[in-house]
Amino acid sequence: MNNPIDVHVGNRIRLRRLSVDKTQTQLAQLLKITFQQVQKYERGANRVGASRLLAIANFLQVPASYFFEGLETPSDAATASAKFVSEYFASPDALRLAKAFLSITDPKLRRSIVALVQEIASAYPEPD
Repeated sequence: MNNPIDVHVGNRIRLRRLSVDKTQTQLAQLLKITFQQVQKYERGANRVGASRLLAIANFLQVPASYFFEGLETPSDAATASAKFVSEYFASPDALRLAKAFLSITDPKLRRSIVALVQEIASAYPEPD
């Protein structure tokens, strides 16, 4: 079982990498490792060492503390919420959807899109 902190850090690496339009291959080349190793880091299957995490932070132009944001929360509800957001934005489709949605400036259109997505989602309930 993967360590929850390693999974969180990996999700944050993936989220930031996708948000700055960098590939796993580009990150791997910088770190002089294979892209498969980057995949393992992003899944939390392998732990990222401190010096490597600092190199990743520099490449992705964030402070190293960025990768730990959301870990220390005062309640289980906040932890669950932070985990949901982190996992959601680890998906390339979710990130593209969020970027596109935020580019829509008309509030009425945004509400209509939310209503449409909610209606579609209600037609496909989550499996048990």
